[in-house]
Amino acid sequence: MHLCPLQLKPWPSYISERLELYNRLKKESDAILAKQAANSQPISVVLPDGQKVEAQSWITTPYQLACGISQGLADNCVIARVDGGLWDLDRPLEKDCSLELLRFDHEDYNKFKCRILNEKVETPTTTVYRCGPLIDLCRGPHVRHTGKIKALKIYKNSATYWEGRSDMETLQRIYGISFPDSKMLKEWERFQEEAKNRDHRKIGKDQELFFFHDLSPGSCFFLPRGAYIYSTLTEFIREEYWRRGFQEVASPNIYNSKLWETSGHWQHYSENMFSFPVEQDVFALKPMNCPGHCLMFGHRPRSWRELPLRLADFGVLHRNELSGTLTGLTRVRRFQQDDAHIFCTMEQIESEMKGCLDFLRCVYDVFGFSFQLHLSTRPEKFLGDIAVWNQAEKVQLENSLNEFGEPWKLNPGDGAFYGPKVSPSEYSSYAFFFFFFFRPLWLSPRQVMLVPVNPSLEEYASKVCKQFVEAGFMADADLDSSCLLNKKIRNAQLAQYNFILVVGEKEKMTNSVNVRTRDNKVHGELTVAEVLARLTLLKQSRCRNAEEVF
Repeated sequence: MHLCPLQLKPWPSYISERLELYNRLKKESDAILAKQAANSQPISVVLPDGQKVEAQSWITTPYQLACGISQGLADNCVIARVDGGLWDLDRPLEKDCSLELLRFDHEDYNKFKCRILNEKVETPTTTVYRCGPLIDLCRGPHVRHTGKIKALKIYKNSATYWEGRSDMETLQRIYGISFPDSKMLKEWERFQEEAKNRDHRKIGKDQELFFFHDLSPGSCFFLPRGAYIYSTLTEFIREEYWRRGFQEVASPNIYNSKLWETSGHWQHYSENMFSFPVEQDVFALKPMNCPGHCLMFGHRPRSWRELPLRLADFGVLHRNELSGTLTGLTRVRRFQQDDAHIFCTMEQIESEMKGCLDFLRCVYDVFGFSFQLHLSTRPEKFLGDIAVWNQAEKVQLENSLNEFGEPWKLNPGDGAFYGPKVSPSEYSSYAFFFFFFFRPLWLSPRQVMLVPVNPSLEEYASKVCKQFVEAGFMADADLDSSCLLNKKIRNAQLAQYNFILVVGEKEKMTNSVNVRTRDNKVHGELTVAEVLARLTLLKQSRCRNAEEVF
């Protein structure tokens, strides 16, 4: 045993016990091997070139045979392969066998670079870079020399699969970054710490909104408070659909692959679908609602008087995203979206598009988000007639975007294979974080907290809390008598309760509460009825800054 500088002195008892057990088992194993060696028999070992060498079973090791061939070979070997299986160099051979002596760079166990060359490099030549003794494939470009790098940090490692596919080899991914000076590294570290605190996955876990689990990768588990946000958002969009003439439908989750073949999804998207055999057919979970809505539209003859027909669906969708790409709520396998399809004539496209853009602006305004529109046009692989594509792109969609009045950009060739698309890109990421973390009253899963001044007021606090719950608010009462008043108020603020209602003897006598907000703004004493009325109005109007307006 070799001593190391970090070795504990004296050893903890569990280490001594483990070493004692190891030594006892090692002694037993050595005795068994010695007994086998005492009964050793001559064996024949076949080398890769067909040469046969003699050896002794349970005595001769691959390393000893390597030394017999060449000391240089023995020094460069890292492991042996015996009858096709990997074998320690110092483990005795047991019977007649084939033997290969493998170097560190043996191609069978260093195949990833070969795969890159064979599968990824499509040009006659490619580039390699050298840094000292290291020569590696790389597109570049690189800095002129490593002296330009003054600060370096290896900041994370994680398990992954080759090409992100779970059926491929498991690898370790190492993340590193370098800068030309240490000041830039420190600034980057500061930014990363801020980003970590804003990470929606951390917020979701800390505030008990949602989480993810390895037993269902890419599928979010919404906890009660997270489900409240989810259902509140759904109801908001449902109301807007209704106001705009959309009809809500519910469609199946599973379809025969024949439907996807008809729609073209099977040819273009099947690798991203969860499919499985059912009796003699292949079925798949739906990754989108389009084909199902087409079946609804086509299940009976339609009159032109029914157009435009606007169908909305909140059904569950599944997409087989690679495990390495799954990222919180931003990249998932199971999700729901406010998905709708409009069946209309060519002449109705422009007016319907204007209605959709107005819908978009209305929703984004509620959240205070800004956005930019993109028109994605016909890709190289497409379905349908070019004239129809041109009519939709150049006339209806471009006209609608120009009249909408918001800036938009062209994304040539980025449309879906079945049609052009207009998509918004939300570019106010700070606003999204602010909205997500400091949720407005109408969307908050922690709207009201009742705080009694002392245990004798707990009954009154519970009574008022019940009134708010019955009025449709997410309300709680802090009845932990071990906490002082200031501690309770601080806890409620940290938990992001929009309004904290403190109740004492005076408030109990007047059926009132003392109102303050999560940012510690004190509004003073008001009757319960008045607070209920004000908060109800702010909630119904979806006010973004209810604490200030109150």
